[in-house]
Order: sequence, then C-alpha cells, then structure tokens
Amino acid sequence: MANHKSALKRIRQEETRRLRNRYYGKTMRNAVRKLRATTDKAAAIELYPQVAKILDKQAKTHLIHKNKASNLKSKLALYINKLA
Repeated sequence: MANHKSALKRIRQEETRRLRNRYYGKTMRNAVRKLRATTDKAAAIELYPQVAKILDKQAKTHLIHKNKASNLKSKLALYINKLA
C-alpha cells in the first residue's frame, strides 16, 4: 500500500482516469459498430460526421493513436461510398 499522501492521490486520479477512458473507449467502439451496421446510405452519411468527431477527440486525448483514428475514418468513408 502507498505510504505517501501524493501516492494515495495518484492512485485516486488513475482510477478516475481509467474509468473515464473505459467509458469513452466503449462509446467510440459502439459508435463505429453502429455505423458499420447501417445499411442505409443516407443514414450512414448523416452518422459519419458524429463518429469522425468522436474518433478525432479520442486521438487528441491519446486514448487512441492519431493514425488509428485516420485509418478508421478512411475505412468508414469507403464503407459508406460502397453502400447502394
């Protein structure tokens, strides 16, 4: 167990951050899944900017790498363009 006040505080902060990161990560993954499950092109086009915004925010806060966000956005755009 931690012996210093600062170490106890660090443990509390890490737990808070871990829970926040879990929530935002799960929300991001669900948004991507929802877009991939969409078969209507108009609905997918409407949903894409929201998903792209979420991905950019997660890349900005280093929850995911910026290249991963770019790759996901690219793949989602290709998916939307292929929809009939």
